[in-house]
Amino acid sequence: ASDENWFNFFQNTFVKMIPNADQKKVEGKMKKVFERDSKAAAKILSEKYGLKEKFIYLLQPFTDIHLNTIYTAQNGLKEPSNPMYSYILSGIAIFILIIACINFITLTVARSVKRAKEIGVRKVVGGDKKQLIFQFLGESFLLCFISFMLAILILQLILPTFNNLANKALSISYLFDIQLVLTYILMFFVTVALSGFYPALVLSGYNPVQTLYGRFNLSGNNYLQKGLVVFQFSLASFLIIATITIYSQFNFLTSKPLGYNDKNLIMVNKQNITKDETKLFIEKLKENPNIIEVAPKNGGGWGTVAKADSKTEINFAYETVNPSYIPMLEIPIIKGRNFSLDFPTDSTKSIIINEAFAKKAGWGSPIGKIVDFWYNNEKYTVIGVVKDYHYESLTQEIKPQLFTMKPGNGYGMLNIKIRPQTEVAALKHIEKTFKSLFPISSYEYKFKDLENIKNYESEAKWKKIILFGAILTIFISCIGLFGLSTLSAEKRIKEIGIRKVLGASVGNIVQLLSTDFVKLISISFLFSFPIAYYAAYEWLKNYPFRIEVSLWIFAFTAFITLFISIITVGGQSIRTALRNPVKSLKAE
Repeated sequence: ASDENWFNFFQNTFVKMIPNADQKKVEGKMKKVFERDSKAAAKILSEKYGLKEKFIYLLQPFTDIHLNTIYTAQNGLKEPSNPMYSYILSGIAIFILIIACINFITLTVARSVKRAKEIGVRKVVGGDKKQLIFQFLGESFLLCFISFMLAILILQLILPTFNNLANKALSISYLFDIQLVLTYILMFFVTVALSGFYPALVLSGYNPVQTLYGRFNLSGNNYLQKGLVVFQFSLASFLIIATITIYSQFNFLTSKPLGYNDKNLIMVNKQNITKDETKLFIEKLKENPNIIEVAPKNGGGWGTVAKADSKTEINFAYETVNPSYIPMLEIPIIKGRNFSLDFPTDSTKSIIINEAFAKKAGWGSPIGKIVDFWYNNEKYTVIGVVKDYHYESLTQEIKPQLFTMKPGNGYGMLNIKIRPQTEVAALKHIEKTFKSLFPISSYEYKFKDLENIKNYESEAKWKKIILFGAILTIFISCIGLFGLSTLSAEKRIKEIGIRKVLGASVGNIVQLLSTDFVKLISISFLFSFPIAYYAAYEWLKNYPFRIEVSLWIFAFTAFITLFISIITVGGQSIRTALRNPVKSLKAE
Protein backbone atom coordinates (compact mmCIF):
# COMPACT_ATOMS: atom_id res chain seq x y z
CA ALA A 1 0.00 0.00 0.00
CA SER A 2 2.99 2.32 0.52
CA ASP A 3 4.45 1.57 -2.91
CA GLU A 4 5.45 4.85 -4.58
CA ASN A 5 4.47 3.40 -7.95
CA TRP A 6 0.92 4.47 -7.19
CA PHE A 7 2.13 7.80 -8.58
CA ASN A 8 4.15 6.54 -11.54
CA PHE A 9 2.42 6.43 -14.91
CA PHE A 10 4.46 3.92 -16.87
CA GLN A 11 1.75 1.35 -17.56
CA ASN A 12 -1.56 1.31 -19.40
CA THR A 13 -4.46 -0.32 -17.57
CA PHE A 14 -7.45 -1.49 -19.59
CA VAL A 15 -10.85 -2.03 -17.97
CA LYS A 16 -13.71 -3.82 -19.70
CA MET A 17 -17.05 -2.54 -18.49
CA ILE A 18 -20.43 -4.17 -18.81
CA PRO A 19 -22.73 -2.73 -21.50
CA ASN A 20 -24.48 0.54 -20.57
CA ALA A 21 -22.37 0.95 -17.44
CA ASP A 22 -22.27 4.45 -15.93
CA GLN A 23 -18.71 5.73 -16.42
CA LYS A 24 -19.01 8.43 -13.75
CA LYS A 25 -20.16 5.94 -11.09
CA VAL A 26 -17.30 3.58 -11.94
CA GLU A 27 -14.82 6.46 -11.73
CA GLY A 28 -16.25 7.41 -8.31
CA LYS A 29 -15.71 3.89 -6.98
CA MET A 30 -12.18 3.78 -8.43
CA LYS A 31 -11.40 7.11 -6.77
CA LYS A 32 -12.38 5.73 -3.35
CA VAL A 33 -10.18 2.64 -3.81
CA PHE A 34 -7.26 4.77 -5.01
CA GLU A 35 -7.49 7.24 -2.11
CA ARG A 36 -7.70 4.41 0.41
CA ASP A 37 -4.83 2.30 -0.92
CA SER A 38 -2.47 5.16 -1.85
CA LYS A 39 -2.90 7.16 1.34
CA ALA A 40 0.32 5.93 2.95
CA ALA A 41 2.32 6.40 -0.26
CA ALA A 42 0.94 9.93 -0.69
CA LYS A 43 2.03 10.82 2.86
CA ILE A 44 5.56 9.54 2.21
CA LEU A 45 5.84 11.46 -1.07
CA SER A 46 4.53 14.60 0.57
CA GLU A 47 7.13 14.41 3.35
CA LYS A 48 9.96 13.31 1.07
CA TYR A 49 9.40 15.43 -2.02
CA GLY A 50 6.99 18.08 -0.83
CA LEU A 51 4.33 16.70 -3.18
CA LYS A 52 1.15 18.78 -2.97
CA GLU A 53 -0.74 17.79 -6.13
CA LYS A 54 -3.74 15.50 -5.94
CA PHE A 55 -3.91 12.55 -8.33
CA ILE A 56 -7.17 11.22 -9.71
CA TYR A 57 -7.67 8.16 -11.87
CA LEU A 58 -10.10 8.64 -14.75
CA LEU A 59 -11.49 6.34 -17.41
CA GLN A 60 -10.87 7.15 -21.06
CA PRO A 61 -12.90 5.38 -23.79
CA PHE A 62 -10.57 3.21 -25.84
CA THR A 63 -11.70 4.77 -29.14
CA ASP A 64 -10.93 8.23 -27.74
CA ILE A 65 -7.21 7.54 -27.38
CA HIS A 66 -6.38 7.84 -31.08
CA LEU A 67 -7.49 11.46 -31.57
CA ASN A 68 -7.16 12.80 -28.03
CA THR A 69 -4.67 15.64 -27.73
CA ILE A 70 -4.36 15.44 -23.92
CA TYR A 71 -4.37 11.69 -23.13
CA THR A 72 -2.62 10.34 -26.20
CA ALA A 73 -1.47 6.84 -27.15
CA GLN A 74 1.69 6.15 -25.15
CA ASN A 75 3.47 3.55 -23.01
CA GLY A 76 3.54 1.04 -25.86
CA LEU A 77 0.46 2.22 -27.73
CA LYS A 78 1.41 3.51 -31.15
CA GLU A 79 0.22 5.81 -33.92
CA PRO A 80 -1.59 8.55 -32.02
CA SER A 81 -3.11 11.14 -34.31
CA ASN A 82 -4.15 14.75 -34.13
CA PRO A 83 -7.77 15.71 -34.86
CA MET A 84 -6.41 18.76 -36.66
CA TYR A 85 -5.45 16.51 -39.58
CA SER A 86 -8.99 15.13 -39.74
CA TYR A 87 -10.33 18.67 -39.91
CA ILE A 88 -7.88 19.55 -42.67
CA LEU A 89 -8.83 16.49 -44.73
CA SER A 90 -12.53 17.12 -44.20
CA GLY A 91 -12.05 20.75 -45.22
CA ILE A 92 -10.27 19.74 -48.41
CA ALA A 93 -13.02 17.24 -49.23
CA ILE A 94 -15.76 19.84 -48.67
CA PHE A 95 -13.88 22.41 -50.76
CA ILE A 96 -13.50 19.95 -53.62
CA LEU A 97 -17.19 18.96 -53.45
CA ILE A 98 -18.34 22.60 -53.47
CA ILE A 99 -16.04 23.46 -56.37
CA ALA A 100 -17.26 20.38 -58.26
CA CYS A 101 -20.88 21.52 -57.76
CA ILE A 102 -20.00 24.99 -59.06
CA ASN A 103 -18.30 23.41 -62.06
CA PHE A 104 -21.38 21.32 -62.81
CA ILE A 105 -23.54 24.43 -62.73
CA THR A 106 -21.29 26.46 -65.02
CA LEU A 107 -20.65 23.62 -67.46
CA THR A 108 -24.36 22.79 -67.66
CA VAL A 109 -25.27 26.40 -68.37
CA ALA A 110 -22.43 26.62 -70.92
CA ARG A 111 -23.80 23.55 -72.70
CA SER A 112 -27.31 25.04 -72.68
CA VAL A 113 -26.50 27.03 -75.82
CA LYS A 114 -26.23 23.72 -77.68
CA ARG A 115 -29.54 22.52 -76.18
CA ALA A 116 -31.50 25.73 -76.75
CA LYS A 117 -33.44 24.38 -79.75
CA GLU A 118 -34.20 21.13 -77.92
CA ILE A 119 -35.72 23.13 -75.04
CA GLY A 120 -37.67 25.28 -77.50
CA VAL A 121 -39.15 22.23 -79.26
CA ARG A 122 -40.14 20.67 -75.94
CA LYS A 123 -41.97 23.82 -74.92
CA VAL A 124 -43.73 24.15 -78.32
CA VAL A 125 -45.06 20.58 -78.16
CA GLY A 126 -46.51 21.16 -74.68
CA GLY A 127 -43.72 20.74 -72.17
CA ASP A 128 -44.16 23.10 -69.24
CA LYS A 129 -41.51 24.59 -66.97
CA LYS A 130 -42.13 22.10 -64.16
CA GLN A 131 -41.52 19.12 -66.47
CA LEU A 132 -38.29 20.65 -67.73
CA ILE A 133 -37.10 21.35 -64.19
CA PHE A 134 -37.71 17.70 -63.23
CA GLN A 135 -35.97 16.57 -66.42
CA PHE A 136 -32.81 18.54 -65.67
CA LEU A 137 -32.88 17.60 -61.99
CA GLY A 138 -33.22 13.98 -63.13
CA GLU A 139 -30.15 14.39 -65.33
CA SER A 140 -28.28 15.87 -62.37
CA PHE A 141 -29.43 12.96 -60.19
CA LEU A 142 -28.24 10.41 -62.76
CA LEU A 143 -24.84 12.05 -63.22
CA CYS A 144 -24.33 12.36 -59.45
CA PHE A 145 -25.35 8.73 -58.96
CA ILE A 146 -22.89 7.53 -61.61
CA SER A 147 -20.21 9.74 -60.03
CA PHE A 148 -21.01 8.31 -56.61
CA MET A 149 -20.62 4.75 -57.88
CA LEU A 150 -17.36 5.64 -59.64
CA ALA A 151 -16.13 7.28 -56.43
CA ILE A 152 -16.60 4.02 -54.52
CA LEU A 153 -14.69 2.15 -57.24
CA ILE A 154 -11.87 4.70 -57.27
CA LEU A 155 -11.75 4.59 -53.47
CA GLN A 156 -11.29 0.83 -53.56
CA LEU A 157 -8.41 1.24 -56.02
CA ILE A 158 -6.53 4.04 -54.24
CA LEU A 159 -7.22 3.02 -50.62
CA PRO A 160 -4.04 0.87 -50.36
CA THR A 161 -1.98 3.84 -51.57
CA PHE A 162 -3.67 6.17 -49.09
CA ASN A 163 -3.16 3.66 -46.24
CA ASN A 164 0.52 3.44 -47.08
CA LEU A 165 0.86 7.20 -47.32
CA ALA A 166 -1.08 7.99 -44.14
CA ASN A 167 0.15 4.90 -42.25
CA LYS A 168 -3.42 3.71 -41.70
CA ALA A 169 -5.24 0.39 -42.04
CA LEU A 170 -8.56 1.61 -43.38
CA SER A 171 -10.96 -0.73 -45.16
CA ILE A 172 -13.90 0.03 -47.43
CA SER A 173 -16.04 -2.09 -45.09
CA TYR A 174 -15.78 0.76 -42.55
CA LEU A 175 -18.04 2.81 -44.83
CA PHE A 176 -21.04 0.54 -44.30
CA ASP A 177 -21.89 1.78 -40.83
CA ILE A 178 -25.58 2.74 -40.67
CA GLN A 179 -24.85 6.31 -39.54
CA LEU A 180 -22.26 6.78 -42.27
CA VAL A 181 -24.61 5.36 -44.92
CA LEU A 182 -27.33 7.83 -43.88
CA THR A 183 -24.75 10.62 -44.05
CA TYR A 184 -23.74 9.58 -47.58
CA ILE A 185 -27.38 9.51 -48.70
CA LEU A 186 -27.96 12.99 -47.28
CA MET A 187 -24.75 14.26 -48.87
CA PHE A 188 -25.80 12.74 -52.20
CA PHE A 189 -29.16 14.51 -52.28
CA VAL A 190 -27.63 17.80 -51.11
CA THR A 191 -25.11 17.53 -53.95
CA VAL A 192 -27.89 16.82 -56.46
CA ALA A 193 -29.82 19.86 -55.23
CA LEU A 194 -26.80 22.17 -55.19
CA SER A 195 -25.57 21.17 -58.63
CA GLY A 196 -28.88 20.72 -60.44
CA PHE A 197 -31.38 23.27 -59.15
CA TYR A 198 -29.94 26.47 -60.64
CA PRO A 199 -29.26 25.00 -64.14
CA ALA A 200 -32.78 23.52 -64.13
CA LEU A 201 -34.28 26.95 -63.45
CA VAL A 202 -32.15 28.66 -66.10
CA LEU A 203 -32.68 26.07 -68.84
CA SER A 204 -36.42 25.71 -68.24
CA GLY A 205 -36.88 29.49 -68.55
CA TYR A 206 -35.68 29.84 -72.17
CA ASN A 207 -38.01 31.57 -74.63
CA PRO A 208 -39.04 28.98 -77.27
CA VAL A 209 -39.51 31.57 -80.06
CA GLN A 210 -36.02 33.01 -79.67
CA THR A 211 -34.38 29.60 -79.41
CA LEU A 212 -36.13 28.18 -82.49
CA TYR A 213 -35.37 31.25 -84.65
CA GLY A 214 -31.74 31.19 -83.63
CA ARG A 215 -31.94 34.56 -81.90
CA PHE A 216 -31.25 33.12 -78.48
CA ASN A 217 -28.26 34.48 -76.56
CA LEU A 218 -26.99 34.36 -73.01
CA SER A 219 -26.95 38.07 -72.47
CA GLY A 220 -27.08 39.73 -69.09
CA ASN A 221 -24.68 40.47 -66.30
CA ASN A 222 -24.90 36.94 -64.83
CA TYR A 223 -23.96 38.13 -61.38
CA LEU A 224 -24.57 34.70 -59.89
CA GLN A 225 -22.12 33.03 -62.28
CA LYS A 226 -19.54 35.72 -61.62
CA GLY A 227 -20.12 35.28 -57.91
CA LEU A 228 -19.57 31.53 -58.29
CA VAL A 229 -16.25 32.19 -60.03
CA VAL A 230 -15.13 34.47 -57.21
CA PHE A 231 -16.28 31.97 -54.59
CA GLN A 232 -14.65 29.04 -56.38
CA PHE A 233 -11.28 30.69 -56.69
CA SER A 234 -11.50 32.07 -53.18
CA LEU A 235 -11.66 28.46 -52.00
CA ALA A 236 -8.88 27.39 -54.37
CA SER A 237 -6.50 30.22 -53.41
CA PHE A 238 -7.28 29.68 -49.71
CA LEU A 239 -6.32 26.02 -50.05
CA ILE A 240 -3.15 26.89 -51.98
CA ILE A 241 -2.06 29.26 -49.19
CA ALA A 242 -2.92 26.65 -46.55
CA THR A 243 -0.95 24.00 -48.44
CA ILE A 244 2.13 26.20 -48.87
CA THR A 245 1.99 27.16 -45.19
CA ILE A 246 1.67 23.57 -43.99
CA TYR A 247 4.29 22.37 -46.49
CA SER A 248 6.73 25.12 -45.43
CA GLN A 249 6.18 24.47 -41.71
CA PHE A 250 6.80 20.75 -42.09
CA ASN A 251 9.92 21.44 -44.15
CA PHE A 252 11.06 23.78 -41.40
CA LEU A 253 10.56 21.07 -38.76
CA THR A 254 12.58 18.53 -40.72
CA SER A 255 15.43 20.87 -41.71
CA LYS A 256 15.94 23.21 -38.74
CA PRO A 257 19.26 22.58 -36.93
CA LEU A 258 18.71 20.88 -33.58
CA GLY A 259 21.60 22.59 -31.84
CA TYR A 260 23.75 19.46 -31.67
CA ASN A 261 25.34 16.97 -34.04
CA ASP A 262 23.25 13.82 -34.46
CA LYS A 263 25.16 12.47 -37.46
CA ASN A 264 26.99 9.12 -37.29
CA LEU A 265 25.65 8.60 -33.78
CA ILE A 266 24.46 5.13 -32.74
CA MET A 267 22.39 4.51 -29.61
CA VAL A 268 22.60 1.11 -27.87
CA ASN A 269 20.28 0.40 -24.95
CA LYS A 270 21.44 -1.64 -21.96
CA GLN A 271 19.28 -1.22 -18.89
CA ASN A 272 20.81 -1.43 -15.41
CA ILE A 273 24.37 -1.41 -16.70
CA THR A 274 26.83 -0.84 -13.84
CA LYS A 275 29.60 1.75 -13.89
CA ASP A 276 32.27 -0.98 -14.12
CA GLU A 277 30.40 -2.69 -17.00
CA THR A 278 30.12 0.66 -18.74
CA LYS A 279 33.83 1.33 -18.41
CA LEU A 280 34.74 -2.12 -19.79
CA PHE A 281 32.22 -1.79 -22.65
CA ILE A 282 33.68 1.57 -23.66
CA GLU A 283 37.24 0.22 -23.58
CA LYS A 284 36.32 -2.74 -25.79
CA LEU A 285 34.43 -0.57 -28.25
CA LYS A 286 37.34 1.87 -28.64
CA GLU A 287 39.65 -0.95 -29.70
CA ASN A 288 38.09 -0.56 -33.14
CA PRO A 289 39.40 2.48 -35.08
CA ASN A 290 35.92 3.13 -36.51
CA ILE A 291 34.68 4.13 -33.04
CA ILE A 292 35.50 7.77 -32.35
CA GLU A 293 33.92 8.24 -28.92
CA VAL A 294 31.44 6.60 -26.53
CA ALA A 295 29.30 8.43 -23.98
CA PRO A 296 26.86 6.75 -21.56
CA LYS A 297 23.56 8.29 -20.51
CA ASN A 298 20.56 7.32 -18.42
CA GLY A 299 18.01 5.23 -20.28
CA GLY A 300 14.71 6.83 -21.31
CA GLY A 301 13.61 10.27 -20.24
CA TRP A 302 14.10 11.20 -16.60
CA GLY A 303 12.45 14.16 -14.93
CA THR A 304 12.44 15.53 -11.41
CA VAL A 305 12.14 18.74 -9.40
CA ALA A 306 14.56 20.88 -7.39
CA LYS A 307 14.85 24.40 -6.02
CA ALA A 308 17.00 27.20 -7.40
CA ASP A 309 18.82 28.79 -4.45
CA SER A 310 16.31 27.01 -2.18
CA LYS A 311 13.55 29.27 -3.53
CA THR A 312 12.18 28.72 -7.01
CA GLU A 313 10.89 25.20 -7.61
CA ILE A 314 11.74 23.97 -11.12
CA ASN A 315 10.71 20.84 -13.03
CA PHE A 316 13.39 19.72 -15.47
CA ALA A 317 14.76 16.94 -17.64
CA TYR A 318 17.33 15.08 -15.55
CA GLU A 319 20.32 13.70 -17.49
CA THR A 320 23.03 11.46 -16.04
CA VAL A 321 26.12 11.57 -18.27
CA ASN A 322 29.91 11.39 -18.25
CA PRO A 323 32.44 14.06 -19.36
CA SER A 324 32.40 12.80 -22.97
CA TYR A 325 28.66 13.31 -23.58
CA ILE A 326 28.39 17.07 -24.18
CA PRO A 327 31.54 17.41 -26.35
CA MET A 328 30.64 14.32 -28.39
CA LEU A 329 27.22 15.74 -29.31
CA GLU A 330 28.89 19.13 -29.95
CA ILE A 331 26.49 20.93 -27.62
CA PRO A 332 27.93 24.45 -27.14
CA ILE A 333 28.91 25.43 -23.59
CA ILE A 334 28.26 29.16 -23.41
CA LYS A 335 29.24 29.74 -19.77
CA GLY A 336 31.57 27.91 -17.40
CA ARG A 337 33.02 24.53 -18.25
CA ASN A 338 32.27 20.87 -18.90
CA PHE A 339 32.56 18.01 -16.41
CA SER A 340 36.10 16.78 -15.91
CA LEU A 341 37.69 13.78 -14.23
CA ASP A 342 40.41 16.16 -13.02
CA PHE A 343 37.87 17.52 -10.53
CA PRO A 344 36.71 14.68 -8.22
CA THR A 345 33.85 16.78 -6.84
CA ASP A 346 32.26 17.08 -10.31
CA SER A 347 30.54 13.74 -9.80
CA THR A 348 29.21 14.59 -6.34
CA LYS A 349 28.78 18.35 -6.12
CA SER A 350 28.60 19.81 -9.65
CA ILE A 351 25.92 20.13 -12.33
CA ILE A 352 25.49 21.69 -15.75
CA ILE A 353 22.23 23.34 -16.79
CA ASN A 354 20.78 24.70 -20.03
CA GLU A 355 19.71 28.26 -20.80
CA ALA A 356 16.05 27.44 -20.18
CA PHE A 357 16.88 26.31 -16.64
CA ALA A 358 18.82 29.52 -15.95
CA LYS A 359 15.98 31.63 -17.34
CA LYS A 360 13.39 29.78 -15.25
CA ALA A 361 15.54 30.30 -12.16
CA GLY A 362 16.00 33.99 -12.98
CA TRP A 363 19.78 33.72 -13.03
CA GLY A 364 21.71 36.24 -15.11
CA SER A 365 25.02 34.73 -13.92
CA PRO A 366 24.30 31.03 -13.19
CA ILE A 367 27.90 29.90 -12.49
CA GLY A 368 28.28 29.15 -8.80
CA LYS A 369 24.54 29.09 -8.12
CA ILE A 370 23.07 26.31 -5.96
CA VAL A 371 20.39 23.79 -6.97
CA ASP A 372 18.78 22.21 -3.92
CA PHE A 373 17.41 18.65 -4.09
CA TRP A 374 15.81 19.16 -0.68
CA TYR A 375 14.10 15.77 -0.58
CA ASN A 376 17.51 14.03 -0.79
CA ASN A 377 19.34 16.61 1.34
CA GLU A 378 21.67 17.22 -1.62
CA LYS A 379 22.91 20.52 -3.01
CA TYR A 380 24.82 20.99 -6.25
CA THR A 381 26.79 23.89 -7.72
CA VAL A 382 26.35 25.02 -11.31
CA ILE A 383 29.69 24.81 -13.15
CA GLY A 384 28.45 25.27 -16.73
CA VAL A 385 25.58 26.36 -18.95
CA VAL A 386 24.92 24.77 -22.35
CA LYS A 387 23.15 26.55 -25.15
CA ASP A 388 19.52 25.49 -25.52
CA TYR A 389 19.24 22.61 -27.98
CA HIS A 390 16.31 20.49 -29.10
CA TYR A 391 16.66 17.37 -27.00
CA GLU A 392 12.97 16.75 -27.72
CA SER A 393 10.93 17.16 -30.89
CA LEU A 394 10.72 20.61 -32.48
CA THR A 395 7.00 20.46 -31.77
CA GLN A 396 7.91 20.90 -28.09
CA GLU A 397 9.29 23.96 -26.32
CA ILE A 398 12.82 23.66 -24.96
CA LYS A 399 12.31 22.94 -21.27
CA PRO A 400 14.79 23.24 -18.37
CA GLN A 401 17.47 20.56 -18.43
CA LEU A 402 20.10 19.54 -15.89
CA PHE A 403 23.16 17.30 -16.32
CA THR A 404 24.80 15.39 -13.48
CA MET A 405 27.45 12.71 -12.96
CA LYS A 406 25.91 11.54 -9.66
CA PRO A 407 27.38 8.08 -8.86
CA GLY A 408 24.09 6.76 -7.52
CA ASN A 409 22.31 7.31 -10.82
CA GLY A 410 22.54 4.44 -13.28
CA TYR A 411 23.12 4.37 -17.01
CA GLY A 412 20.79 2.76 -19.53
CA MET A 413 22.12 3.81 -22.94
CA LEU A 414 25.42 4.25 -24.72
CA ASN A 415 25.86 6.85 -27.46
CA ILE A 416 28.54 5.74 -29.89
CA LYS A 417 30.12 8.12 -32.40
CA ILE A 418 31.48 6.33 -35.49
CA ARG A 419 33.54 7.46 -38.44
CA PRO A 420 31.54 8.45 -41.53
CA GLN A 421 30.98 5.71 -44.13
CA THR A 422 31.90 2.92 -41.69
CA GLU A 423 28.40 1.91 -40.61
CA VAL A 424 28.64 -1.77 -41.57
CA ALA A 425 32.03 -2.44 -39.96
CA ALA A 426 31.25 -0.35 -36.88
CA LEU A 427 27.88 -2.01 -36.27
CA LYS A 428 29.45 -5.44 -36.65
CA HIS A 429 32.05 -4.61 -33.99
CA ILE A 430 29.46 -3.05 -31.64
CA GLU A 431 27.19 -6.09 -31.87
CA LYS A 432 30.06 -8.52 -31.35
CA THR A 433 31.31 -6.59 -28.30
CA PHE A 434 27.82 -6.27 -26.79
CA LYS A 435 27.03 -9.97 -27.12
CA SER A 436 30.37 -11.02 -25.70
CA LEU A 437 29.85 -8.87 -22.58
CA PHE A 438 26.08 -9.31 -22.18
CA PRO A 439 25.20 -12.65 -23.77
CA ILE A 440 21.72 -12.93 -22.22
CA SER A 441 20.65 -9.33 -22.97
CA SER A 442 18.81 -8.40 -26.15
CA TYR A 443 20.84 -6.27 -28.54
CA GLU A 444 19.22 -3.30 -30.25
CA TYR A 445 20.69 -0.23 -31.92
CA LYS A 446 19.32 2.95 -33.45
CA PHE A 447 20.82 5.81 -35.43
CA LYS A 448 20.12 9.10 -33.66
CA ASP A 449 19.53 11.11 -36.85
CA LEU A 450 17.03 8.55 -38.16
CA GLU A 451 15.20 8.57 -34.83
CA ASN A 452 14.96 12.34 -35.04
CA ILE A 453 13.50 12.08 -38.54
CA LYS A 454 10.94 9.58 -37.26
CA ASN A 455 9.57 12.31 -35.01
CA TYR A 456 8.22 13.95 -38.15
CA GLU A 457 7.10 10.91 -40.14
CA SER A 458 3.44 11.83 -39.82
CA GLU A 459 4.18 15.43 -40.84
CA ALA A 460 6.05 14.23 -43.94
CA LYS A 461 3.13 12.02 -44.97
CA TRP A 462 0.53 14.69 -44.33
CA LYS A 463 2.62 17.07 -46.38
CA LYS A 464 2.16 14.78 -49.39
CA ILE A 465 -1.56 14.24 -48.74
CA ILE A 466 -2.31 17.95 -48.47
CA LEU A 467 -0.21 18.74 -51.55
CA PHE A 468 -2.20 16.18 -53.54
CA GLY A 469 -5.45 17.70 -52.27
CA ALA A 470 -4.39 21.18 -53.34
CA ILE A 471 -3.37 20.00 -56.83
CA LEU A 472 -6.71 18.23 -57.22
CA THR A 473 -8.57 21.37 -56.14
CA ILE A 474 -6.70 23.58 -58.62
CA PHE A 475 -7.30 21.06 -61.39
CA ILE A 476 -11.04 20.93 -60.71
CA SER A 477 -11.19 24.73 -60.52
CA CYS A 478 -9.54 24.98 -63.93
CA ILE A 479 -12.13 22.60 -65.39
CA GLY A 480 -14.82 24.98 -64.17
CA LEU A 481 -12.89 27.93 -65.55
CA PHE A 482 -12.71 26.20 -68.91
CA GLY A 483 -16.48 25.80 -68.84
CA LEU A 484 -16.96 29.45 -68.00
CA SER A 485 -14.63 30.58 -70.77
CA THR A 486 -16.63 28.42 -73.16
CA LEU A 487 -19.83 30.07 -71.94
CA SER A 488 -18.31 33.52 -72.33
CA ALA A 489 -17.14 32.77 -75.86
CA GLU A 490 -20.59 31.47 -76.85
CA LYS A 491 -22.24 34.60 -75.46
CA ARG A 492 -19.96 36.91 -77.45
CA ILE A 493 -19.51 34.87 -80.63
CA LYS A 494 -21.14 37.45 -82.90
CA GLU A 495 -19.37 40.33 -81.15
CA ILE A 496 -16.08 38.57 -81.80
CA GLY A 497 -17.03 38.05 -85.46
CA ILE A 498 -17.77 41.75 -85.89
CA ARG A 499 -14.52 42.75 -84.19
CA LYS A 500 -12.54 40.46 -86.49
CA VAL A 501 -14.26 41.89 -89.56
CA LEU A 502 -13.33 45.37 -88.35
CA GLY A 503 -9.67 44.35 -88.02
CA ALA A 504 -9.20 43.01 -84.46
CA SER A 505 -6.27 40.61 -84.15
CA VAL A 506 -6.25 37.24 -82.41
CA GLY A 507 -4.28 38.81 -79.56
CA ASN A 508 -6.93 41.52 -79.14
CA ILE A 509 -9.68 38.89 -78.96
CA VAL A 510 -7.77 36.74 -76.45
CA GLN A 511 -7.16 39.79 -74.26
CA LEU A 512 -10.82 40.74 -74.50
CA LEU A 513 -12.04 37.31 -73.38
CA SER A 514 -9.40 36.87 -70.66
CA THR A 515 -9.62 40.25 -68.95
CA ASP A 516 -12.97 39.63 -67.26
CA PHE A 517 -11.78 36.35 -65.74
CA VAL A 518 -8.55 37.90 -64.49
CA LYS A 519 -10.62 40.60 -62.78
CA LEU A 520 -12.89 38.04 -61.13
CA ILE A 521 -9.97 35.93 -59.92
CA SER A 522 -8.23 39.04 -58.61
CA ILE A 523 -11.39 39.91 -56.67
CA SER A 524 -11.36 36.42 -55.15
CA PHE A 525 -7.97 37.24 -53.60
CA LEU A 526 -9.57 40.09 -51.64
CA PHE A 527 -11.80 37.54 -49.88
CA SER A 528 -9.44 34.58 -49.53
CA PHE A 529 -6.17 36.27 -48.51
CA PRO A 530 -7.33 37.82 -45.20
CA ILE A 531 -9.13 34.63 -44.16
CA ALA A 532 -6.15 32.49 -45.20
CA TYR A 533 -3.74 34.72 -43.28
CA TYR A 534 -5.82 34.44 -40.11
CA ALA A 535 -6.18 30.66 -40.47
CA ALA A 536 -2.46 30.17 -41.13
CA TYR A 537 -1.50 32.41 -38.20
CA GLU A 538 -3.80 30.55 -35.81
CA TRP A 539 -2.61 27.13 -36.99
CA LEU A 540 1.06 28.04 -36.66
CA LYS A 541 0.47 29.11 -33.05
CA ASN A 542 0.30 25.38 -32.22
CA TYR A 543 4.05 25.14 -32.90
CA PRO A 544 6.58 26.77 -30.54
CA PHE A 545 9.07 26.83 -33.42
CA ARG A 546 7.45 27.96 -36.64
CA ILE A 547 7.78 29.89 -39.87
CA GLU A 548 6.38 33.35 -40.40
CA VAL A 549 3.34 33.92 -42.62
CA SER A 550 5.30 35.72 -45.34
CA LEU A 551 4.10 37.92 -48.17
CA TRP A 552 5.81 35.64 -50.70
CA ILE A 553 3.21 32.95 -49.96
CA PHE A 554 0.41 35.26 -51.08
CA ALA A 555 2.40 36.60 -54.04
CA PHE A 556 3.18 33.08 -55.22
CA THR A 557 -0.46 32.02 -54.77
CA ALA A 558 -1.66 34.98 -56.84
CA PHE A 559 0.93 34.27 -59.53
CA ILE A 560 0.28 30.53 -59.83
CA THR A 561 -3.51 30.97 -59.75
CA LEU A 562 -3.50 33.69 -62.43
CA PHE A 563 -0.93 31.84 -64.52
CA ILE A 564 -2.92 28.60 -64.61
CA SER A 565 -6.17 30.51 -65.16
CA ILE A 566 -4.75 32.52 -68.08
CA ILE A 567 -3.48 29.34 -69.73
CA THR A 568 -6.89 27.69 -69.24
CA VAL A 569 -8.89 30.65 -70.53
CA GLY A 570 -6.32 31.56 -73.16
CA GLY A 571 -6.55 28.18 -74.87
CA GLN A 572 -10.30 28.50 -75.29
CA SER A 573 -9.98 32.16 -76.26
CA ILE A 574 -7.48 31.40 -79.02
CA ARG A 575 -9.73 28.70 -80.44
CA THR A 576 -12.66 31.17 -80.47
CA ALA A 577 -10.53 33.97 -81.94
CA LEU A 578 -9.42 31.74 -84.82
CA ARG A 579 -13.00 30.89 -85.78
CA ASN A 580 -14.20 32.12 -89.19
CA PRO A 581 -16.20 35.37 -88.56
CA VAL A 582 -18.44 34.62 -91.58
CA LYS A 583 -19.85 31.51 -89.87
CA SER A 584 -20.42 33.49 -86.68
CA LEU A 585 -22.39 36.26 -88.43
CA LYS A 586 -24.35 34.60 -91.25
CA ALA A 587 -26.95 33.08 -88.88
CA GLU A 588 -28.11 36.60 -88.05
